[in-house]
Amino acid sequence: MSARPERERLHTAVLVAPAKEKRRLRKQRRQAAAQLAAEQHHREAQAQREKAAAERAEQKATHYLPAAGESGPAALRSPGRFRLPRHQDTSAMLAGAYPFLAEGGLGSQGVFVGQDLYSGGSFVYDPWVLYSRGLITAPNIVLAGIVGSGKSSLTKSLYSRSLAFGRRVYIPGDPKGEHTAVAEAVGGRAIKLGHGLPSRLNPLDEGYRPAGLSNEQWAATVASRRRDLIGALTETVLTRPMTPLEHTAIDTALSAAVRQNTVPILPMIVDHLLAPSNDPDGRLTEDGRMVGHALRRLVGGDLAGLFDGPSTEVFDPTLPMISLDLSRVTENSTLISVLMTCSSAWMEAALLDPNGGQRWCVYDEAWRLMSHPALLRRMDAHWRLARAYGIANMMIFHKITDLDNVGDQGSAMRSLANSLLANAETRIIYRQESDQLGATARALGLTGTEQSLLPGLGVGQGLWKIKGRSFVIAHQLHPAEFALFDTSSRAAGG
Repeated sequence: MSARPERERLHTAVLVAPAKEKRRLRKQRRQAAAQLAAEQHHREAQAQREKAAAERAEQKATHYLPAAGESGPAALRSPGRFRLPRHQDTSAMLAGAYPFLAEGGLGSQGVFVGQDLYSGGSFVYDPWVLYSRGLITAPNIVLAGIVGSGKSSLTKSLYSRSLAFGRRVYIPGDPKGEHTAVAEAVGGRAIKLGHGLPSRLNPLDEGYRPAGLSNEQWAATVASRRRDLIGALTETVLTRPMTPLEHTAIDTALSAAVRQNTVPILPMIVDHLLAPSNDPDGRLTEDGRMVGHALRRLVGGDLAGLFDGPSTEVFDPTLPMISLDLSRVTENSTLISVLMTCSSAWMEAALLDPNGGQRWCVYDEAWRLMSHPALLRRMDAHWRLARAYGIANMMIFHKITDLDNVGDQGSAMRSLANSLLANAETRIIYRQESDQLGATARALGLTGTEQSLLPGLGVGQGLWKIKGRSFVIAHQLHPAEFALFDTSSRAAGG
């Protein structure tokens, strides 16, 4: 039972009355109070009557259509009752019937990639354009897909089509040599490293000097880069972190080599580690013995002839593309990692030039790098500085679960590997096997619908996750691009 709204009432009372009030005055006071209450009741009743009269007048003035509708030819009636069958369909089919429900895309500025399989429109992507528009906060990309899914063709299309917009491409290490043909076709340079080849790089070169640095700043930058490089090489070969005594031995050897030579090379560092010039009690020799023998592998071991002398190549940052071809050195992952460490240090001066423009830096077969702590730390530093230097890093591997092979659960290496994924707001997932769906969905935050799409994707089709937005894109190639980018012709017998 609903309660009626409480009526406004007028109450009169005397808070303070005279102690000896006369009867006549008390009667007048009560009559005045009763008169005020009666006047208030009369006004409320008059207002209710006026409101009811207005509502009746409004009802009489309003004209309503009859329940059966208008009569006559204007009704457009057909004989019999019109009945529509009940229809039920999925949201995917309704999206095709109502195109305005499809995703609007990322705009028209940037590099053409292919076709959006849901909207049917063209799909355009450019990390620098999206960053300038505030759609993403980091221009880094993670690309995962099984062998033969088309991820290599997508990678080459993204950076080669960007060249027309003034971008440059750096590939610190190409383990399979598949980017060499692209570099030569676009007017760039592919430097091939390997046993028996004439090319040689000195990772201790000063390298390209960015504009705006004073002599003191440049000297400190070169010294820091050389020290970090030798430390990374040593830890990669030793497969363990260096001790404080080994750090001191390396610093001493590097300082001595720089004092005695204008351009130091790795054999000089090894000589000073194994036979220090100023070591009266032999402690320095003992401290640097393991480090010296580890670096000697680059001078007289299985990597001799690659980084043990002055550079025969000159790094030209004005070229549209530079790739270091490491396909001739495929003995084991440690050798590839050492080569990529040296080559990335050789390119690092140009990469970290704030005035170098917008550049792609492609890490192919990233699982090789991520398995070594020193290389993983260098990659993490480059990814964190991507916005400041105008670099779009692209990391390519086969499956997301490759990150589980980096260090132990809860270790610092695993945290660094996960931070690389977190700092990439563009995640492109090509076809994955069924046993990888759960881990991929958890790592990338995929919905159930997105997870179910991955096993059925065709060649060149991928799920693009761009900061909360999802697209299913079919990559399209020009016939000339297909002939240049194709990496399956050997397996197919072509």
